Amino acid sequence: MRIPMKVDYGVRALVELAQHDDETPLPTSEIASRQGIPEPYLDQVLAVLQKFGFVRSRRGPQGGHTLARNPNDINLGMVVGTLEGTAALLLCIEHPSECTLSAACAQREVWQTVEDTVQNVLDTTTIADLASRQQHLASRGMYYI
Repeated sequence: MRIPMKVDYGVRALVELAQHDDETPLPTSEIASRQGIPEPYLDQVLAVLQKFGFVRSRRGPQGGHTLARNPNDINLGMVVGTLEGTAALLLCIEHPSECTLSAACAQREVWQTVEDTVQNVLDTTTIADLASRQQHLASRGMYYI
């Protein structure tokens, strides 16, 4: 399983905004620089996050981005679903009728368990959790950007 770059960048941007307690908007250039994200691509990701109500954006010289929701109310499942949509690991998980072997397929059961477990982790991990963990790692000198 691979995490798409769009999701990685979106999560990193949301964590950066969560760590920026201030109501002052954080410019895209600052987020991009701190997180090592190409600014034009980050603009696209932030536009999607704004459209779906995760981020508030303001244009102009005093512009930038702030979280539109409490970071405790944003989980990774929401972010992945917004930026990437939902897709099962295998087509037969979503559409068992598409495969004649689905009813008696042990492999399908394993992949369903994997998918359920991953979804559970995504749904129970919030941006606040990640921001707190990031703060902890930074205090231990384990944050290199």
